[in-house]
Amino acid sequence: QVQLVESGGGLVQAGGSLRLSCAASGTIFGISWMGWYRQAPGKQRELVATIYTADGSTNYADSVKGRFTISRDNAQNTVDLQMSGLKPEDTGVYQCEAYMKSFTHRWEEYWGQGTQVTVSS
Repeated sequence: QVQLVESGGGLVQAGGSLRLSCAASGTIFGISWMGWYRQAPGKQRELVATIYTADGSTNYADSVKGRFTISRDNAQNTVDLQMSGLKPEDTGVYQCEAYMKSFTHRWEEYWGQGTQVTVSS
């Protein structure tokens, strides 16, 4: 059984920083990539950042480039999102995703439950 668990969400003032973490656990045969999505009330879910296991390459949403940094510890199967210069528009539920292979021997998408990030003016 595979699980993704996020932590680190909370309330922060505009301009502040916050660090999110996501840990994958269970029987994992491989992880292709891990990343973060977010969704604000009344808005569609959007990709924030991804990082690939093989070469560490990253992708960021234009709105967070230069402010957010994604990193991964392949040995511990964790991914972090360091957020700085936070803005009220960054508010939302941040959800961890991983493209992993478990007992099915097929690559599948797994999702965490999400963690709330609220940025006040």
